Amino acid sequence: MRTLYLDCGMGAAGDMLTAALAELLPDKEAFFAELNALGIPGVSFLCEPAEKCGIRGTHVRVTVNGAEEDEEMHDGHGHPHETMDHHHDDHHEHHEHHEHHHDHHDHDHDHDHEHDHEHHHDHHHDHDHDHHHEHEHDHYHDHDHHHHHVHHHGYRMAEIGQIVKEMQVSEKVKADILAVYGLIAEAESHVHGKTVEEIHFHEVGTMDAVADVTAVCMLMDRLAPERVIASPVHVGCGQVKCAHGILPVPAPATAYILRDVPVYGGSIDGELCTPTGAALLKHFVTEFGSMPVMRTERIGYGMGKKDFPAANCVRALLGQTQGQQDQIVELRCNIDDMTAEALAHASEVFFAAGALDVYTIPIQMKKSRVGMLLTVMCREKDRDSILPLMFRHTSTLGVRESISRRHTLSRKMETVSTEYGEVRKKVSSGYGITKKKYEYEDLAAIAGKTGMSVDEVRDMAKKADEA
Repeated sequence: MRTLYLDCGMGAAGDMLTAALAELLPDKEAFFAELNALGIPGVSFLCEPAEKCGIRGTHVRVTVNGAEEDEEMHDGHGHPHETMDHHHDDHHEHHEHHEHHHDHHDHDHDHDHEHDHEHHHDHHHDHDHDHHHEHEHDHYHDHDHHHHHVHHHGYRMAEIGQIVKEMQVSEKVKADILAVYGLIAEAESHVHGKTVEEIHFHEVGTMDAVADVTAVCMLMDRLAPERVIASPVHVGCGQVKCAHGILPVPAPATAYILRDVPVYGGSIDGELCTPTGAALLKHFVTEFGSMPVMRTERIGYGMGKKDFPAANCVRALLGQTQGQQDQIVELRCNIDDMTAEALAHASEVFFAAGALDVYTIPIQMKKSRVGMLLTVMCREKDRDSILPLMFRHTSTLGVRESISRRHTLSRKMETVSTEYGEVRKKVSSGYGITKKKYEYEDLAAIAGKTGMSVDEVRDMAKKADEA
């Protein structure tokens, strides 16, 4: 199975993901030429070699209307911020060559920031970001502070949708772009208590983020992995100084997007995962965990700009895996005082709550009583919801838990058209084995309508499949 593994040991940012995935292509220069020909308003891509801790990789720079974002709004890590203006349309033109004094936001960091800026001749000032994102400015400008980039009213989600609609990319890529941006907008909406329609994206930062999201969506479509796995995400640690106080890392929007994703902090003081990086991972990654057993064919390194003791990069590995491996929870209890009907009802409840399998085994218990060993298999995320149900719907006073490593064939569902209707077919493959099975419910439904036996319907479906 074609598998992509993303090592997010130093977080994730849009430009770093772009660079890492582009390195997996046979000709990344041709891909960036294609990106530049898309005509994203004012946007230009440049990929260049970079080195971190002795490792060579690629760094991606994006310019908007000829200005480098990392010069206009970089945070010291080489990752500029996209700012979001909710309703202060009279303050859109005050950004150029700001130095940010916190770490690892990339140019796709989609936050509204409240700034208290003191602008001097050399532009060395504290750029304290408030992730409450109201974008209120108290600016003290010297007379020689020139604004070369004047922002217009900014963009709302509907306008971003129009920009994406006009791109010369496939409908699938367009849908992916809008889905990723939708995750970012949803997070900002939740954090700030505003509707998605009210969110107002800052012009330059928005085009920069749209560029990154577009690039990653096109790369994922081009690479076409069947399975995407990422390591737990390192979000950094510490705090971010703001105009109105101190906020923890990860920033609120990033934390919201990464719900249900395994994350951790560490010794790196700064914000390592940006909202756009988080949204791209949330959209494309199918599972988070350790690197599976795989035959690696290509490796890409997407570099950030700042140097840390650890190599500041996202690493992407593309290769082949045999089937799938994951972990499941097995919840067990011994029961000797329930009827078969009651156990059957409990099993239905457990399946409805997300159990992968429920089964019983006859056992002999104390005092020579005949009983049942009840086992409920589930994913770790469903354990806390199923455990209370086991106590509620069975007579047990205790439940044992064990973690099992499970190896499975990779599965996908296909549809076969017959003269009597469609029949779903489950195709499982891995370890050099391919299995096909027609869904019994579909076979039985056709058998019921036609009077044929299930075996006859199966043979008919197989002939239609092979035709």
